[in-house]
Parts: sequence; C-alpha cells; structure tokens
Amino acid sequence: MDDFSLVEETSFIVDEVSLIIKEAIENTVGGSAYQQNRVNRWSISIVEATLSHLAKLEKPFKYIVNCVIMQKNGAGMHKASACFWDNSTDGSCTVKWENKTMYCIVSAYGLGI
Repeated sequence: MDDFSLVEETSFIVDEVSLIIKEAIENTVGGSAYQQNRVNRWSISIVEATLSHLAKLEKPFKYIVNCVIMQKNGAGMHKASACFWDNSTDGSCTVKWENKTMYCIVSAYGLGI
C-alpha cells in the first residue's frame, strides 16, 4: 500500500490535471461570449490558475502550460505537439473546452525533476 501512495504522490495523474484545467477555464471564461479584447486576459488567467493549482500539489515536476482561445466562426484549427521525454516520469494533458462562441484548448506538461 505504501508503494502505491509513493507512486501516486510522484506521478503525473492526467485525470487530476484535467480537472484542474477545466476548473481554471470555467472560473475564468464560464458562460462568457467570445470577446477579442478579453482573450489575452483570459488566456493569462487560465494559465496562471492552472500553474498555481499544479504547484500546490507539491509534486516533483516542472510544469509547462499553454492556452489557445479561438472564436467559433467556421475556421479550421489544428494543434499538435511532440515531446522527447521519459514516459516513466513525465506526462501531458490536453483539455478542449467550448461554448457557443469559442474554443479553448489548454495543454499542461509535467516534466519530472
């Protein structure tokens, strides 16, 4: 049982990170309609809230978080990433959130220290 607790304390748990990201998006954007003049503020707030919550987990990771907010207007968008890392310690989580007027895609990467 202790070995499982140690692994849990030092692992990048995607479900846990996903909930943190979703909470940051909901608290920042919530039911708002897309407004171009607020996108910069929203994206900074989402990234900072996500990083703050991840840091509070006190796990042995360096974190990278990025956020893309795009108006829903029929335009296409593609996002890709690639990482060269240690699968036993590092991890990533991407959350796509949307409402009637916008898309928000947030990716978080945890790199083991």
